[in-house]
Amino acid sequence: MQKSQRPNAGRSAYFRNRESLLAMTASAALLAGLTSANALPLNVQPAAAQSEAGRTVVKPNRLVVASREKSPAKAKASTDDVAAKAKGLLSVVISIDKQRLTLYSDGQPIAHSRVSTGVPGHPTPTGVFSIIQKDRWHRSNIYYNAPMYFMQRITWSGVAMHEGVVPNSPASHGCIRLPGAFARQMWGITKLGVRVIITHGEIAPVAISNERLFAIKREPAEPKGEAQANSPETVGGASNAFELAQLSAAKRDASKTASDVSKPFPPALDAMAYALGTPRETNGPEPKPAEPPRPLKPGPISVFISRKEGKLFVRKGFEPVFDAPVTFEEPNRPLGTHVFTALAVNDDNTTLRWNVVSMPGARPEPIKKSVKGKRLEPPAAPVVGPASNASEALGRVTIPPDALERISELMSPGASLIISDKGLGSETGKGTDFIVLTR
Repeated sequence: MQKSQRPNAGRSAYFRNRESLLAMTASAALLAGLTSANALPLNVQPAAAQSEAGRTVVKPNRLVVASREKSPAKAKASTDDVAAKAKGLLSVVISIDKQRLTLYSDGQPIAHSRVSTGVPGHPTPTGVFSIIQKDRWHRSNIYYNAPMYFMQRITWSGVAMHEGVVPNSPASHGCIRLPGAFARQMWGITKLGVRVIITHGEIAPVAISNERLFAIKREPAEPKGEAQANSPETVGGASNAFELAQLSAAKRDASKTASDVSKPFPPALDAMAYALGTPRETNGPEPKPAEPPRPLKPGPISVFISRKEGKLFVRKGFEPVFDAPVTFEEPNRPLGTHVFTALAVNDDNTTLRWNVVSMPGARPEPIKKSVKGKRLEPPAAPVVGPASNASEALGRVTIPPDALERISELMSPGASLIISDKGLGSETGKGTDFIVLTR
């Protein structure tokens, strides 16, 4: 039998069967779409394909995982909750070993976050820092214009907290990477000057009370009543005293006689009369008036006491105010590094409520092996005894009375005191608070 003589054979029969099959398929699909209760417009994806934030998601391999992103409503509620708690004095503590950041308000933890610090070749420095610059849309000027949004700088040499990839391990070139949501949240809460402490271990602020901590200088009590108004030490009293002196002089002039006028003045009165007259002419140049003292920047003061420098330094508004020498008991014994913060004024309006963060001692430097042809540095002087705790460190420092008085005049809530064995490093400079590097 030839192919053309078979039943339903030929080109026309083939196309008829194909068209019938396509029509049946289209009809079935249309009916299924019309009768399905879950039918959606073309521009809406099926619910199974939409990954709802905060809901469990079923992967193709049937594994059920929780989404790590929060829904907008939950994220906003979390942000508002942290912002509501951030009403006190803020501080940030970062643990490199734990890869963890804790945000404190008045010494109480209000938020935690994972972080990613520097890799061994580019370690994150440890020590005492503060936020010195903020930039919402910052891009790196070192690493190929890389985005570092919600940047909060802590050194001018390039270390900052910013949004980035956080793989639960060190991965940066020295900065502190934050998850996007938390970087945005913290950037909106903090201000310039917020203290940042970076250590290897975990530390936390604790309350402290010590009579050697700075207090606010109380203004001397002013006398009350009419005696105060007539006192020449007050503005009104000085004016009244000057008027009385003028009236007395007029009475004396009216009661003078010829003999009184002819009598020469006593030497003391003659000198006073000459002083009130025209000053003598001098051939030398006139002395320049002293320049008025430069007004201090707003904000609380920071005090740094360095055992290495043997000095006390004071800064205010990221600018130096003054420094003074200090002495130490057991000068060869380490003090440690302690950061004291004044939180609020007590009921007596003089003393302050303080807390302190004591940092663990620096890790020992690796032993350098001798290399042929290279000269090694001499070993450091041996340490005498263990480092002091916070109270002992306060007791070992002696501050000159005049420096203590000047500090008391500038004290206010938010002020800080750092006591450390370290010196005034190169990171402390224009536009910074004290930066104390412990490694």
